[in-house]
Amino acid sequence: MTRRIERLTLDNLADLPDPCAQCVFWELAPVRRAQVRGHEREEKAAWVSTVLREWGSCGRIAYVDDVYAGHLLWAPPVMVPGADGFATAPVSTDAVLLVTGYVDPDQRDGGLGRVLIQHMAKDLLRRGGIRAVEAFGDSRGRDGHCVLPADFLLGVGFCTHRAHAAYPRMRMDLRTTLTWREEFEMALGKLLAPVKRPARHPKPAPSRRDPHGAR
Repeated sequence: MTRRIERLTLDNLADLPDPCAQCVFWELAPVRRAQVRGHEREEKAAWVSTVLREWGSCGRIAYVDDVYAGHLLWAPPVMVPGADGFATAPVSTDAVLLVTGYVDPDQRDGGLGRVLIQHMAKDLLRRGGIRAVEAFGDSRGRDGHCVLPADFLLGVGFCTHRAHAAYPRMRMDLRTTLTWREEFEMALGKLLAPVKRPARHPKPAPSRRDPHGAR
């Protein structure tokens, strides 16, 4: 099984499954979403193009054996008008917004979501000037919803920044993910290190005593 993580671009945007490929819940304000009904794919592509051009890398896609397995999408809060409608908005000024993500059900429970989070953190740390990532969590854990489950966010290093019964705003310090990376690499190094076999000690020479104890 071969796993690879690629940057989200206009060339691979079509690899996202439906309804993710045509969801503009985050990318457009409610009024605008109603106006573009039937043209969501084009609007999503236009949004990705704008973010890539004006800000930079905004997502990752995971593939397993060259088949789509999951993705994450993030952007500066000012470029995510759909976030303004949440009761726990606005996002902190020192943070990037983790917009949404998805992992194919056949690839879950294998740590792929955490791997995508680590790739996001690595990308943001390289940019510099970004202290944290925030996300709106769905405390009801509805599968397939475009708001990430709060339990998933808690499991990958986020903590509750502003509580809410349905959609708490979660926050992760980027230094936390840096620590994860160091610990992960150390653990991987130990796992891949050559296994040392215990030294073989010479067997004691057989006793010259006869079975009856005579010398």
